[in-house]
Amino acid sequence: MKSRRAAKGLLSTASSNFGERDQLFKIAWSCQWYPTSCSCTAREGSAHMPQVVSRTLVSKAGSVPVATGSKVESEAAHSTEKKKQILPQEYKPSMKPPNLRKEMLGLYGYEILKTAKGFRIFAQDAIDKSEIIIRNIKDMPPSMGVIRAMDDISDTVCSVVDAAELCRNTHPDKEYVEESNHASMKVYEYLQYLNSHPVLYKAIVGVEESPDILTTEEARRAAKTLRMDFERGGIHLPSDKLKRVNDLNLEITRLGREFGENMMRDQGQLDIFPASVIPKSIQHMMKPIWMEKDGRVGWSRRSKFVAADDSNMGLRVVTEPAVLSSVLKYVADSEVRRRVYMVGHCVPKANLRVLDHLIGARHELAQLLGYNSYAEFATAPTMAESPNAVVSFLEDISIRIRGKADEEMKTLAEFSKQVDTSCSSTSINAWDESYYAGLLKARTYDLNAGVVASYFPVGQCIEALRIICQTLFGATFEQVPLAPGEAWHPAVQKMCLRHPSEGELGHLYLDLYARPGKFPGCAHFTLKGCRRISESDYQLPVVALACNFATPDGNTPPILNHWEVETLFHEFGHALHSLLSRTEFQHFSGTRTVLDFSETPSQLFEHYAWDYRLLRQFGRHYLTGETIPEKMVASMNEAKRMLSATEIQRQVLYALIDMTLFGKQPLPAKDTTAVIADLKLKYTGVRHVEGTHWHTRFNHLVSYGAGYYSYLYARCFAASIWQKHCIEDPLNLATGDSLRRGFLMHGGARDPSKMMRKLLGEDSLICTAAGVRPCTEQLLADIGLVANS
Repeated sequence: MKSRRAAKGLLSTASSNFGERDQLFKIAWSCQWYPTSCSCTAREGSAHMPQVVSRTLVSKAGSVPVATGSKVESEAAHSTEKKKQILPQEYKPSMKPPNLRKEMLGLYGYEILKTAKGFRIFAQDAIDKSEIIIRNIKDMPPSMGVIRAMDDISDTVCSVVDAAELCRNTHPDKEYVEESNHASMKVYEYLQYLNSHPVLYKAIVGVEESPDILTTEEARRAAKTLRMDFERGGIHLPSDKLKRVNDLNLEITRLGREFGENMMRDQGQLDIFPASVIPKSIQHMMKPIWMEKDGRVGWSRRSKFVAADDSNMGLRVVTEPAVLSSVLKYVADSEVRRRVYMVGHCVPKANLRVLDHLIGARHELAQLLGYNSYAEFATAPTMAESPNAVVSFLEDISIRIRGKADEEMKTLAEFSKQVDTSCSSTSINAWDESYYAGLLKARTYDLNAGVVASYFPVGQCIEALRIICQTLFGATFEQVPLAPGEAWHPAVQKMCLRHPSEGELGHLYLDLYARPGKFPGCAHFTLKGCRRISESDYQLPVVALACNFATPDGNTPPILNHWEVETLFHEFGHALHSLLSRTEFQHFSGTRTVLDFSETPSQLFEHYAWDYRLLRQFGRHYLTGETIPEKMVASMNEAKRMLSATEIQRQVLYALIDMTLFGKQPLPAKDTTAVIADLKLKYTGVRHVEGTHWHTRFNHLVSYGAGYYSYLYARCFAASIWQKHCIEDPLNLATGDSLRRGFLMHGGARDPSKMMRKLLGEDSLICTAAGVRPCTEQLLADIGLVANS
């Protein structure tokens, strides 16, 4: 996922991705999460300690991620001199971390979550603490203390929402899922109350009107952002309209949850006979079945399909995304692909209704707040600034790649007829595209997906993350023991990012494998954002990556397809953004930046998945230990570029669908399926498959409403950053120092436009009357459409 999105509002929590929170809650107190969903997305770091330190209200259960006695320094390879400290103070321990080997903890290290019902106390406790802070704010004069007190509320409430979001999407225990659902909805209802709280709004306006009291640039940015987000939450509206805004936000939240729950509940399934039509390499993703003499189907107790010609043995295919993708890529039988495609793209039907209601609710919300459309409302605080800037950007790319994309599809169609001589169509079927694309690349460049995957056992891929941390940032990425009750599943691992001079930088949970009831995608979740607690104490980030890689079968070590390696690196880019962030306020921690910049780190780290200089250090055959051949990696890169215009065209289409559905209303057709069919034909020349509605599983319509374009924005930035700062030597401390100081450490505490201009040059952004957009030249150069700069 894909991270969930960067939050706007006083309470922001990250992704999610499901990459990685959605902007259903673009209101002053909105929590945000980032399952950084992958099919697929800066505010000033503190220069000195403020003189005024507010009271802090931090849950003791959340006391684990607190920095202890560390100075933060950079150790760039190009200099032996000590760099300017990233954090200027020495940090002293305020709360000792628990003994993870002995002490019994609750879920995620929160003692209050030793049982599922602890979520009830967790939620109520957060509300009670927030009320105490609000009473304190009421008596405060305009000061830095007001900003810090609001960040205390943000941290307190988001701790509940973030924990609940991770729990309800990954926990195998239904009681935990139900209780986390109730807790987060209770807190969301409380957020609506905070959105319209006159004391809080008056306090933040008073602070912004007294700029001399704000001693850091980040604090000034926080004051402005909070004030604007209160107003975007409708605090200025008459009471009846404000109530309707709050009701709509809760309804949008509920619809978003229903959309995701329908995806998990109704994934579609069909039985395939004989089992031999499915390659053995992906049979472990399906359930073995047996056809009885009377025609009934039962479960087979046989774990292996020895008799390839046994027509009574079959497979039950549940068309969740990973299985669906694998079938369409690797099954040679076109009729099987067609059947699986139709089932997988016709569920969940209930989401057609949910999406209609979501579009209506978002449009009404936008109009109440003075905008012509939800797209206009959603883009107003972003780099793009307006839907017109986004659509202009997308259509410009579409025009420039259309010719090459059409040539690629023509080549693919001709190739399919060479392989299947019975095919007479001049175009290629939707269920055949992935298969023939993979086959064309394999035959052209002598590649076999199974052979490539054999070089990527999961353990070695985790080693790659260690190598990235060590070579780029001089930090170690170490597995640490989990306390009893801390993990939600036995397969979960906990990692610590540690720097030799800075100490612990943060913690990361890894939940890598698919299982029933788990969200069917890959995502980045934030459990704790970084923040300054006092002059001597700093709260370290805690994040989680949830993926859906194939469950190990016990006979061989788990291995990843290369696209899964790329996905893992994408999500790890989000995690590094969170773990390396060093902001004063958790409101700006890590991925909590403007939407159309938040995917930049994840897109950048995808580049590492294709670079032989890294792959040779961890890509080793799971049986022989042989290093992945350089020639193979070169072929992989050539194959990647082979149909690259078509892939970008697809991303443009998805972004235009998103902008259209949440653009001007009413829609130019009677239903969302018809709108999408028209857009697909217009921008790709490919006809919609009648009877399907693939967009009911396109979770980005919920999590990135009017924001899916951010992947392409970020992809442009990432391509330029890679070319300018990484391509010559992507694995040294000098490169890492450029990335960390250039943007990773600042999270959302700095204006991303200013950061990109400083990092890439003035021509990295194009400013128009409609808004700001990135330069596309390097992205187009990567696919051979323009000369490389």
